[in-house]
Amino acid sequence: MSAFRSVPRALARASTRHRLLALTAAWLLTRAAMLWLLAHNTRPLLGRGAVAREVWKLYQHWYAVLSHGAFPAHDTLWQYPPGAGPVLLSPSLLPGLTYFQSFVALTLAGDALIALALARAGTRPGRRLLGAGYWTLGLPLLLHVPLARYDVQVTAFAVLSLLALGRSTRACGALAALGALVKVWPALVLLGTPRGRGSRSAWTWAAVTGAAAALVLVGVFRNPLAFLRQQGGRGVQIESLGGTALAFATHAGWPGRVRYQYGALEFTGPHVTTVAHVSLALSAAAFGPLLLWRLRARRWTPATPYDAALSAVLLFTVTSRVISPQYMIWLLGLAAVCLTSRETGQRPVAALVAAACLVSAAAYPTLYHLVASCTWTGCALMLVRNGLLTAAAVLSFARLWGATRPAAPRRQPGPGPHRLPRGTLSPS
Repeated sequence: MSAFRSVPRALARASTRHRLLALTAAWLLTRAAMLWLLAHNTRPLLGRGAVAREVWKLYQHWYAVLSHGAFPAHDTLWQYPPGAGPVLLSPSLLPGLTYFQSFVALTLAGDALIALALARAGTRPGRRLLGAGYWTLGLPLLLHVPLARYDVQVTAFAVLSLLALGRSTRACGALAALGALVKVWPALVLLGTPRGRGSRSAWTWAAVTGAAAALVLVGVFRNPLAFLRQQGGRGVQIESLGGTALAFATHAGWPGRVRYQYGALEFTGPHVTTVAHVSLALSAAAFGPLLLWRLRARRWTPATPYDAALSAVLLFTVTSRVISPQYMIWLLGLAAVCLTSRETGQRPVAALVAAACLVSAAAYPTLYHLVASCTWTGCALMLVRNGLLTAAAVLSFARLWGATRPAAPRRQPGPGPHRLPRGTLSPS
């Protein structure tokens, strides 16, 4: 009898091994294709070299400044928290390679770490490998852009933080804090931690780790808060929701123009400041429904922290003044974490995010000149991409809200209109 019982288990283990081998092969093939695209990024449909230029020109310039113990305080392009400094210095860990080669190699390592963590989580009882497959096949939808931005490294902090929650709230909080020091958004992954001792532990460790790491960075580098001045001066980027509205307005006679400033193509002209202020107000207002959800949520499942993180980052993404293509990397990572759980309600949201990635890749780098010129095609691309993201944000929050509200008690069926309770005499 025991031999018969062991057969399904053996088949399950074999099936899991086969899926892991398939995932490994898919990761190797897709990453080779991404590297090929990066090596040929000077072609017109691949960005004419603009994608790789971010690393070998801008990041490498900042590396030279950071190597002397200071943040680039007077550079309007420097808009990142102090934790970005060590990430941009990390290519020095691989001697014998150029800065560009080392950066890409470390980005691939971060990508592999995410895939490995998702695969490991997916093999646990009650979990699925769908998240690892989603990340493996989803990241290449953005072509070679992820290899030339440091958002993969930031996403790794957020993904590892969420996956660590079930085993160590301390590690969850510490990783979220380190990610927030690099780019602020990973702090949002703590929004859905279950109430009680575990949540207090995660937030406490996040605060302690963040404060300690910040003190170290302040002691090592000069001008650690210089990024605030540059970040505050940013306008409305052409890829944002506000930018899409202004792009269509140019066809109605609005006299605004697109200009390269603060490291991005932004709109200048009448009412741009108003649109920027509205975006900031909407981002601040996004805290309202999230806080209300946190206060009124009653049901927590293992997937709730994952779903809440994706919902929160989506809300802040669609209300941003920027929505750069690399923001899609964040959403892919968080959606992949959701898909590791069988209890997630975010599967249709993950599909919308993947569709938005496809359109985003068409807009940048493939047809970015049409977006920058505010042609009808460029406007349509951004309308579809941002429409998908907005739909994803609304659907994500709605499903999160519904999944965490207590189920209504089932009413016991009463006697029908023509059926009398047992024991009641029928009328004569």
